[in-house]
Amino acid sequence: MPLTGGEIRIARSHDGRVANLTLSHGRFNVITWETRQAMADRFAEIDADRDIRLVVIRAEGEHFSSGGDIAGFMEVDPVDLTDLGHNITAPARSPKPVISAIDGYCFGVGLELVLSTDIRLATAAARFALPEMKLGMIPGSGGTQRLSRLIGLSRAKYHILTGERITGQQALDWGMVAVLAPDAEALEAEVGALVDKMLGYSPIAMRTAKEVLDKGSDGPLYTGIELERKAYSMLRASEDFAEGVAAFGDRRTPKFQGR
Repeated sequence: MPLTGGEIRIARSHDGRVANLTLSHGRFNVITWETRQAMADRFAEIDADRDIRLVVIRAEGEHFSSGGDIAGFMEVDPVDLTDLGHNITAPARSPKPVISAIDGYCFGVGLELVLSTDIRLATAAARFALPEMKLGMIPGSGGTQRLSRLIGLSRAKYHILTGERITGQQALDWGMVAVLAPDAEALEAEVGALVDKMLGYSPIAMRTAKEVLDKGSDGPLYTGIELERKAYSMLRASEDFAEGVAAFGDRRTPKFQGR
């Protein structure tokens, strides 16, 4: 049945502080209806685990994902599509920072998935696209809104209305990805370095920064600044901030506990 198949494996590393999710479904990692729900299930597990500080999403093989299960959509009742994307974009709602590592094709819902992550790293061979227009359809899992906010309305219109691919270098230049590595091996090294760096920071400060950035960017500047000020005041009372100040004065590495 086209709606089923594929899996999202989870493995913990760094003493359980990092959750590594791996998409696995053949050479092109086609994302089925079942895979979409699996992503929501994985994040429900991750979000409930206080020991997990970071999440990394990868894909098995040479391509991140060629997109969704096209034939399978014809088996879904249109009314069931009204909530499309709420499950696969669970990274955006997670309080934990989510990193995605992208190589090869990242198309359709695969791109919509990584657009819902916080930090994207890719290889020079990565190619991004929302090709739904070629099927007489539009992106339905946040692609129109998230892409336009990242690369600007004019560029987003061009690439969504034409289905044209975005190269890895363009993605870096336009702010879609934060780091562009020459190959898959270098990409893993970049991910490892980023994870190590972020694990040295306060979990509560990172969680708060993610929330302020996400919610502030969706509202007027005044609202965002007010949110930032209140969050800053809240963190002033945290044990992690007291530890950070003490460590700065003692010229030592802080030991943050997420409190």
